Amino acid sequence: DVQLVESGGASVQDGGSLRLSCAASGVINNYAMVWFRQAPGKEREGVAHIGRYGEATYTDAVKGRFTIARDNAKNTVYLQMNSLKPEDTAVYYCAADRWLWRASFVKADYSWWGQGTQVTVS
Repeated sequence: DVQLVESGGASVQDGGSLRLSCAASGVINNYAMVWFRQAPGKEREGVAHIGRYGEATYTDAVKGRFTIARDNAKNTVYLQMNSLKPEDTAVYYCAADRWLWRASFVKADYSWWGQGTQVTVS
C-alpha cells in the first residue's frame, strides 16, 4: 500500500497560481498518478493524470493552464496551476494505482487516495 499526502492548497486571487504536491509514503515509479477535484455540491472529477513514463492527460477545463509532473526520486507528484479561475475552487485529491496502464478519470480505477487540500480562487 501507499499513503498519499497532499499539500499546497491556499486561497488565491483570480488569475493567480499555485503548485500542489502529493507526497507518497513509498516508491511510486510503477504507479499511475492522478489529481481529482471536488467542488461543493458537485461530483469528484478528474483533472490531470500522469503515467509511469511521464505521459500526461488533462481534462479540457484545465488544458493549457495546469501541468502535472512527477519526481520519482522524491516519490512526489505535482500539479502546477496557472491562470486560476473561481471555477477551479475545490478540494484537490491525489490518487494512485499500481495496476492501471491507461489514462483514466474514473474514481473507481484508483486504489489509494489522499485526504485532499483546499484551493479557493476569488
